[in-house]
Amino acid sequence: MTDGVKYGPNRPHDTPLNMRCSRTKHVIPELGAYVLPGRITDVRPGLQQAAIGERIGLGSVWVSERWETKEIGATLGALTQNTSRVTLVAGVTHFGTRHPVVLAGMASTLQALSDNRLVLGFGRNVAGMWRDLGVPTPVGAAIKDYADIFRALWRGETVSYDGPAGRYPRVRLADTPAVAPPLILAAIGPNSLHLAGAHFDGAVLHPFLTTDGVARSAAMVRDAAKEAGRDPERVKIYAEVVVAPDCSDDQITNIVRARAATYFTLRDLARHIITANCWDPSPVHQLLADSRFANLELQAGTPEQLRARSLEAVSLLPDDWISTGAAIGSAAQVAARLHEYRAAGADEIVLHGTTTDRLGPLLKVYAKS
Repeated sequence: MTDGVKYGPNRPHDTPLNMRCSRTKHVIPELGAYVLPGRITDVRPGLQQAAIGERIGLGSVWVSERWETKEIGATLGALTQNTSRVTLVAGVTHFGTRHPVVLAGMASTLQALSDNRLVLGFGRNVAGMWRDLGVPTPVGAAIKDYADIFRALWRGETVSYDGPAGRYPRVRLADTPAVAPPLILAAIGPNSLHLAGAHFDGAVLHPFLTTDGVARSAAMVRDAAKEAGRDPERVKIYAEVVVAPDCSDDQITNIVRARAATYFTLRDLARHIITANCWDPSPVHQLLADSRFANLELQAGTPEQLRARSLEAVSLLPDDWISTGAAIGSAAQVAARLHEYRAAGADEIVLHGTTTDRLGPLLKVYAKS
């Protein structure tokens, strides 16, 4: 794929009869949102959430992969038939868990089903997970090579490769997509931010970055693109922001605080967020000194047990980490916060934590502000 490939639909297309009611006059292309945020047991509500997101004017709909209940091919495949306009983003899947031909073919199929509305996002995840799966941890060189392999396959080339991304003696796709999907990379530390700027079409920044943290991260991505001889303005910056517009205290706890606990109890991830925001790391050191709170996202337990543990963990963190790392308050206050993230360097903002059925009033206020 070349830098010039467009994001989202590449041409007008007929809307399926059953989806014509979902058209909206007011589209906000720079705003997207996750459907099915967090752990779920039933993927089917995501179909309605995506349709609502399209109707209220979102530019994109995102799905974060969980193999048990949100496998990205199956979930996005369903969404291609339940939407007609929004960009559909795999946000994110992973290198190395599928053979390159399988993943490239899956993306090609999703492009055909969606009329070229797919954006394919990747992440590194945590090293412990790869060890448990018996999959090599993807190092920077492998990530760069995976991206090159996919683009070559989508161009119709035969790939013969032996390197950090694996050994592939002779692989090719007999049929290629009309438009190769953009490749974006979830990036939080300096190495992944550099990789995103030098080799990908976009960088997906982690939730709970402050506006200053987004500005610093965006600058690192743009600098890496420039060093690689690329146009830095063609590398999109996606800021993920946990939002709780017009929410009660209980809703803020469920949407924002519990989610913060899952991030800050992963030691490596917490370190990168804290560094990007220039925060004092001592609260996390104290938090993780208690073994009950280590890696909450990966712990076993009932939803009730994990929620109680998460709330206890987040109570040990400074309140301003929550207030400056997310967008909380009235719809007008949240909209103003989103504009601040845009001014900090975010080309697009991915709304996280609140489902699309509760985002309509926020989008109306944002569009007017």
